[in-house]
Amino acid sequence: MLNDFQYRVLMKIAPGKPPAMSGSAYDGKSKIRILLGEDILTLVRDKTVIDFGCGDGVATLDLVRLGAKRVIGLDILKSALDTAASNAAAAGLDDCCEFCTSTDTKAEVIVTLDAFEHFGDPAAILETMHTLLKPGGRVMASFGPTWYHPLGGHLFSIFPWAHLLFSETALIRWRANIRSDGATRFSEVEGGLNQMTIARFERLVSASQFRIEALETVPIRALRPVHCRLTREFTTAVVRTTLVSKA
Repeated sequence: MLNDFQYRVLMKIAPGKPPAMSGSAYDGKSKIRILLGEDILTLVRDKTVIDFGCGDGVATLDLVRLGAKRVIGLDILKSALDTAASNAAAAGLDDCCEFCTSTDTKAEVIVTLDAFEHFGDPAAILETMHTLLKPGGRVMASFGPTWYHPLGGHLFSIFPWAHLLFSETALIRWRANIRSDGATRFSEVEGGLNQMTIARFERLVSASQFRIEALETVPIRALRPVHCRLTREFTTAVVRTTLVSKA
């Protein structure tokens, strides 16, 4: 009964699709440099780099432009890989990059943006990354919004923290009015949501073959005054981290 009530409330508040995060903040800018910092220039120059979760290849091409010798874009969606390959050809950069679902090539650097909150099995992804990294290599990752961010529910963030106030059942039922893929869990929706938190990410890395060399929780600008270790799950905009092998 509670789920039915919540569903009716959701339909009253948002009978249609809520506004999506546009990404317009990166228009005309290098998303990689903004999210990973200027050190990325030195790290990728003349290196073989893997863009893990490359999507349409925008970051992959940016890595080539930043001086990477070769970039391999990995993704599980063939449609995204096809788009990425077309984008690379149109930019005249297809001789420096390739797009595939898997690779045996080992890289000096693995870059992953906006992906760790979507991986269905992030522990297995860390294991895969470790096998693809050359000795002394690094994983440079930035992801978010994490689950307790005001918009951490992505599509389900009808208003700030809505995904925490309504049940998964009610939210999935509401989503069925705008998506017809039959998803019954957050993990099954397009892109997947694994409900990643900062603390969970730290535990996953601790249990993996990696260690955290650096981790920065970049605060939401308006919440910066109250951002600290105790509040970071609710006040962090994105997580920026560097991982290295424990060995």
